[in-house]
Amino acid sequence: MVFDLDMIKRVYSTLPGRIDAARKLLNRPLTLAEKILYGHLFEGEPKQIYERGKAYVNFAPDRVAMQDATAQMALLQFMMAGKDRVAVPSSVHCDHLIQAKVGAETDLKYAIDVNREVYDFMESASKKYGIGFWKPGAGIIHQVVLENYAFPGGMMIGTDSHTPNAGGLGMVAIGVGGADAVDVMVGMPWELLFPKLIGVKLTGKLSGWTSPKDVILKVAGLLTVKGGTGYIVEYFGPGAREISATGKATICNMGAEIGATTSTFGYDDMMSEYLRITGREEIADMADEIKQYLTGDREAYENPETYFDKVIEINLSELEPHVNGPFSPDRAWPISQLAKAVKENDWPEKVEVGLIGSCTNSSYEDITRAASVAQQAIDKKLKVQADFTITPGSEQIRQTIERDGYIDIFKKIGGKVLANACGPCIGQWARADVGDRKNTIVTSFNRNFAKRNDGNPNTHSFVTSPELVTALAIAGKLTFNPLTDTLINEDGEKVKLQEPKGMLYPPKGFEVKDRGLIPPVENGKDIRIAIDPKSERLQKLEPFEPWDGKNITGMRVLIKAKGKCTTDHISPAGPWLKFRGHLDNISNNLLIGAVNAFNGRTNAVKNLLTGEYGPVPEVARAYKAKGIPTIVVGDENYGEGSSREHAAMEPRHLGVRVVLARSFARIHETNLKKQGILAITFADPADYDKVREDDTVDVIDLVDFAPKKQLTLVLQPWCCAMPTAAKIRLKRIILTMTIK
Repeated sequence: MVFDLDMIKRVYSTLPGRIDAARKLLNRPLTLAEKILYGHLFEGEPKQIYERGKAYVNFAPDRVAMQDATAQMALLQFMMAGKDRVAVPSSVHCDHLIQAKVGAETDLKYAIDVNREVYDFMESASKKYGIGFWKPGAGIIHQVVLENYAFPGGMMIGTDSHTPNAGGLGMVAIGVGGADAVDVMVGMPWELLFPKLIGVKLTGKLSGWTSPKDVILKVAGLLTVKGGTGYIVEYFGPGAREISATGKATICNMGAEIGATTSTFGYDDMMSEYLRITGREEIADMADEIKQYLTGDREAYENPETYFDKVIEINLSELEPHVNGPFSPDRAWPISQLAKAVKENDWPEKVEVGLIGSCTNSSYEDITRAASVAQQAIDKKLKVQADFTITPGSEQIRQTIERDGYIDIFKKIGGKVLANACGPCIGQWARADVGDRKNTIVTSFNRNFAKRNDGNPNTHSFVTSPELVTALAIAGKLTFNPLTDTLINEDGEKVKLQEPKGMLYPPKGFEVKDRGLIPPVENGKDIRIAIDPKSERLQKLEPFEPWDGKNITGMRVLIKAKGKCTTDHISPAGPWLKFRGHLDNISNNLLIGAVNAFNGRTNAVKNLLTGEYGPVPEVARAYKAKGIPTIVVGDENYGEGSSREHAAMEPRHLGVRVVLARSFARIHETNLKKQGILAITFADPADYDKVREDDTVDVIDLVDFAPKKQLTLVLQPWCCAMPTAAKIRLKRIILTMTIK
C-alpha cells in the first residue's frame, strides 16, 4: 500500500532540478546528504552556498512522525497555533506507553485500559487535524515508518531520536523535539545548523556471525557518543550495496548513539527490492527513474576525502561481531576481546535475560537469523540458561513471523513474545525480582545507559545483534564466544553453534490483516478535543512568559551535574511516561537522575533559602515560588540520548533560565532554545570547576547579546558580593526565544 503518493510525486518532480542547481552553485560533485539538504530548502531552488557547521538554514521537510510519549506535548503545542489541519503528512504512533510484564496480549489490553484517556486524546486530535493515527499494538514508530512512509531522497523529522532509522531507505530523517515538529506541521520553515559530513566507506561483505548491527557498534566505538554531533553520516561503497534495506536501517537507527544529526545510504537495488516487497512498487519505479539523484555522485565516493569532512573505512569481510557496553553504547568490544574485558572489569558473567527485537532489530532478516540459532538449541538439546524475550517491531512483522513458524521456535526455547511496542528498550519493563542487585542483560536494542531498561542502576546492559543475543542467552554466559566455544548439552556432549542463517524477505510475502492505522480525516473541524481540568495525565499548555529584555540576575545554582547526564537523567521515562501530557506533574522528575557534583548524590541539592538539601524538583519549586531564577550547570555532551523535549520544558516550567554546559547534544540544545532557555557553553571547559554550590549568578551583558559576541557571567557567593567574583567567558551562541 502506498501512502502520500501525490506528495512523493511532487518531491520527485522538483528534486532533480534543485540538485542540478546546487551542483552548479557549488561547482563540484555532491554527496547524497547535500543533494537532499539542498533539495529541501524552504526557499525552493538553492540560491546560495551554505557553510557546513556554520550556517543556520531553513528547510521544508516532507513529513512528520511522532511517537505517543512525545506526541502528547507536540499536539498540545499544535493546538495553540490555531490551525485547522497539518501542513504536511503527519502521523502519531502508539508504542511507548505499553509496559512489558506478562506477554503481548495481556500487556496490550492493560495498556489500552490504563492509558485510555491519553489514547483518546491523541486519536481525537489526530482526527481533528488530519493526522494518521497508529493504534496501540500497530508497532514501533520507526519500523512502521520504514514499512509504510519512508522513501528515497525524502526529508522527514520525527519526535524521537531514532528517527534516522528511515535512512535505511535513503532519507535524511532527523530526530527533533515537539516544538520543531509543530513548526513544520503549521507550515513554517524548520531551522537546522547545516551539518558537516562523515563518510563511511564499506568494502568487503558481511558473513557468518557478523551482521549490520556490528557496523554501527564498530563506528560507535570509533567515534564515541559525541563524535557524530553536528554531522550527517553517509555510508557508501561496495559493502554498503550488499546490505539489505532493513540492515541499513539498523545502522542508521543507532547512529543516534554517536550524536549524529542523521545517517543515510544511497539508493540501490536493495532499497528497490524492499519497496517492492512491502507493496510500494510505484515508489520504486519512480525512484529507479531518477536514481542518479538519490545517491552521491560517483566522484564524491571515489575521492571521499575531498568531499567529506571526515572519512572512515571499514572492511566488512574483516569485521568481528561486537558487543557494546555496559552503561554506554560506545564501549565497543569485538567478541574475541569480550571475555577478557568481563574478567578484568569484574562485570557479572551470568547473562540473566536476552532481549531481541525493538525498533533497531526486528526485521524479518533479524528474526530469521535469531530463530536459526534458537532452532539449534532445540536440535542440539541445549537448555537455554537465560530468560528470553522477543519484541516484534510491527504487526506486519508479528503476523508474518507467526505464520512462518518463528514465534513457535522461540517459544520452544522458553521465549516470551512481548507487544509490538518499545517495552524494555525504553524502560517500560516490569522486571520482577531485580531490585538493585548487580546483574547482566544482553539486548539487540540501541541504548544501554544506567537504569535505562529496568530502573536498576546496577544492571549491566550490553547491546549486540539479535543472533548474538540469542547465542548468549542459550549459553547464559557473557564470556561465551559462539565463533570458537562449545557448550555441553543435556546428554553431556560438547556441541557448537553454527553460524546463523536467515532470509531477507518472507517467501510467501508479508502478511497483515489489520495494520492498526486510522487514516487522516478529510475534515475534522467539528471534532471536539476534551481535556479534563482535573486530569493527572493531560494539561492544556499556557505560553511561557517572554524575556523582559533585561539581564538575568540573581540566579541560584540549582544543580551542577557531574559526568554523563542524558535526557534519561534529566527527565526519566519508565513510570513517568504516564505524565508526558501534563507538564506540571512530569516536572516532578526534573533532574532526579543527575549526579550532583557537590555531593556525589542524585536528587539531593542545596536549597539556599533554608540551607538544607532536598529533591531537585522541590528545591526548584521553592525558588520559583519566591521569584528567584535558577541556572543548571552541565558537563560534556549534556542532554545526550532521547529527543524528549520534556527535558527542556520542565526546567523552563520550574524557573530555570540558563543551562550552562561544557558541551551539548544537538537535539537537547535545540529543545532548550525552543523553550526559551539560554543554552550556552564554557569558552574554557575547565571553568566548569569554578562554579560553586553557594554562588549566585548574573548574566551581565545579555542586553547587548549579538552574534560573534561572548557573554559574561559573574559568580559570587550567596552570602555576600565579593569583589573577587569569578568571571567566566562563554562561547558565542545564537539565542532562540520561545515562539509566541
